[in-house]
Amino acid sequence: MPGQWLFLLLCVLATAGYMIGHRKAVSVSGGSNRVMHSLMPYHGWNVALAAFLSGIAAMVAWGAIRSITGIPDGSNVIGTVLTLGAAGAAFWLSLQQISREFRARNSVETMVKGILILASSIAILTTVGIILSMLFETANFFGQYSWTKFFFGIDWAPNFRGDSDLGMLPLLWGTLYVSFIALLVAVPIGLFAAIYLSEYAGPKLRAVAKPLLEVLAGIPTIVYGLFALITVGPILRDYFAQPMGLGESGSSVMTAGVVMGIMLIPFVSSLSDDIINAVPQSMRDGSFGLGATHSETVKQVIIPAALPGIVGAILLAASRAIGETMIVVMGAGAAARLSLNPFEAMTTVTVKIVSQLTGDTDFAAPETLVAFALGITLFVITLGLNVLALYIVRKYREQYE
Repeated sequence: MPGQWLFLLLCVLATAGYMIGHRKAVSVSGGSNRVMHSLMPYHGWNVALAAFLSGIAAMVAWGAIRSITGIPDGSNVIGTVLTLGAAGAAFWLSLQQISREFRARNSVETMVKGILILASSIAILTTVGIILSMLFETANFFGQYSWTKFFFGIDWAPNFRGDSDLGMLPLLWGTLYVSFIALLVAVPIGLFAAIYLSEYAGPKLRAVAKPLLEVLAGIPTIVYGLFALITVGPILRDYFAQPMGLGESGSSVMTAGVVMGIMLIPFVSSLSDDIINAVPQSMRDGSFGLGATHSETVKQVIIPAALPGIVGAILLAASRAIGETMIVVMGAGAAARLSLNPFEAMTTVTVKIVSQLTGDTDFAAPETLVAFALGITLFVITLGLNVLALYIVRKYREQYE
């Protein structure tokens, strides 16, 4: 039986379990909740959850056994019998437990707690799985290619012929350069917008302006990439790069950085706005009481008080910028080079990860495995920025609470 039909059958069995369990509880209690340890709906839920979870556990276990042992697909009948058998056995046992003394509420709460623990563990286990998969493949890569050439090489020229240069410094430079320009655009605009909305704008203007500003966060990055390709790139080329003799291409670090900065504006402004609003009103009142103007209060009291949180927001925005791909692909080009000219085409780590894993690739070749080494390097960088941001926020937040 197909898995989706088996799952649907378990749902039907669980529904029937609730109805039958509830009806039996009513029969045992004589219609009175007072003589039962648990309310009658708990008895129904106990039967339903026991049958459903037992069936799901059997289904998952059978799938794991098949993947490990290589049992052919024709053995689905065995899995169906095991799943329905486990669900039916749990259905019958839980139904027999219904009595006036049975603690159905405790049993249901235990099962629900287990579901919640499993749900919360999925994110952790997924993260661990991602890290381990990258670590294993990275170890395979460094078994074939020198780590010193990778981390300190200044040439990037994969060719799948055994004589590739896989130095990551040009990619890391392009990543940091694009991110730096993006932050130069996003931080001032986002911070000033947050200050205006939190300290100067009236309630009506704020109610309209803040949602409109945050609309930028909902635009897909591919749309930003198209905007960089057909609008921002040609403008920067025609009015800045060509007149100054700095370049002839619309694809450049400046193009990607400016558009990425626009994308990050709501990220910086929303976090900064929340942080500024969290500054106690008593600090503002004290400043006004000492004769300070509104601008002086913002500059000398509110911003210093909110500075740790603002720095954390900036670091989180930097992590977001470092991991961006589509805007760089369409706005900055794919050239791996070390250059200070912001109007030249460059590329980033994320772009090369995509390019090395695209097409008919040989996962035993270092030219493909290098994508995992790039990925773990980028993961460490962004994780470090996130940890630093959280540390700054938590360390300095308490003195104003």
